[in-house]
Amino acid sequence: MPTVSLSLDKHSYDVHVKNGALDAVGYLAARARMEGRAALITDSNVYPLYGERVKRSLEDAHYSASVHVVPAGETSKNMEQVGKLVEEMVQAGHDRTSFVVALGGGVIGDLAGFVASVYYRGIPFVQVPTSVMAQVDSSVGGKTAVNTASGKNLIGTFHQPVFVAADPITLLSLPERVLREGMAEIVKHAAIRRPKMLVELRHLADELQLGFSLSSIEKLPSLIAENLEIKARIVEADERETTGTRAFLNFGHTLGHGIEASVPYGSLLHGEVVSLGIRAALFLSRRLEGLSARDESEILNTLAALQLPLQLPEDIRPEDVLRHALIDKKFLGGQIRYVLLKKSGDPVLSTAVSNQDLQEAIAHLTTPVRLRKSRS
Repeated sequence: MPTVSLSLDKHSYDVHVKNGALDAVGYLAARARMEGRAALITDSNVYPLYGERVKRSLEDAHYSASVHVVPAGETSKNMEQVGKLVEEMVQAGHDRTSFVVALGGGVIGDLAGFVASVYYRGIPFVQVPTSVMAQVDSSVGGKTAVNTASGKNLIGTFHQPVFVAADPITLLSLPERVLREGMAEIVKHAAIRRPKMLVELRHLADELQLGFSLSSIEKLPSLIAENLEIKARIVEADERETTGTRAFLNFGHTLGHGIEASVPYGSLLHGEVVSLGIRAALFLSRRLEGLSARDESEILNTLAALQLPLQLPEDIRPEDVLRHALIDKKFLGGQIRYVLLKKSGDPVLSTAVSNQDLQEAIAHLTTPVRLRKSRS
């Protein structure tokens, strides 16, 4: 079982990546000496697939567990749903000795983690991610949040899990679009830390053309662990995003969130807007940091191979994207902090991006992509 460890000032924990990890959740909770009752929070898509299995794992480890199911999708990530979950947990008899189990993708991880962080002023929780994006990125690092009408993740806390149990077999149940969109976070990690992964991702894209299978999934634990290693080391260096290092993980996200906020939640998936945001960040990196055309092409070709979008849909107004981007939390004191690349694997946190630059980057997204031949 590949295990990635995070060593933080006040709290360290392990991320366990194993085919079949769902059945070990109760055992891992007992090994972590977690006490009290468990509140299993999941969604309407994931519960029929894995909810009872995880509940049984908890019960086999002698935990009493209540189950709380929210409607699947980004629209559940809001304060109204937080209130409903808190009330359900009170009615189920949970107190400050209880803990939360977040079973699902990034939405559930963010939502359930936030609920755990505010229930009785904070109770423990564990992450059991079931999507690519959650397994390689969002389940680790302790960021929890919900959305508002003004933007994504504007209400949130830092609340680290006690452990993470990632089971790659769950990825077999994902719709192809959801499977592909999660790969955008792996491209992000490759771009900012490990460019050699881009070649591996293009090989994986070839397998996806033939349909993802159990044999493909069996190869994923090492890739997932490699991505988690990147995320873990960055989080260790800057747990609460105070030194700037953790901001590198926002590569592709600033304009990506602006795009996501410009359409009804769920019409574009998170990884799809990150893909568009990465293309915009590469455009700005060429202009402001001297990123080579070769490095830009390697990243764009990888996104294209994974069939991720690289051109802004015609029904999205560029002025709406800019307006939403300008209220994103990555703007401090009126000044944007934008993650750009000097070269693949070498990010920089730039404050030199002007509103005019952003407007031109968004305009660039409305044009077709011209792909050059990759090195592999």
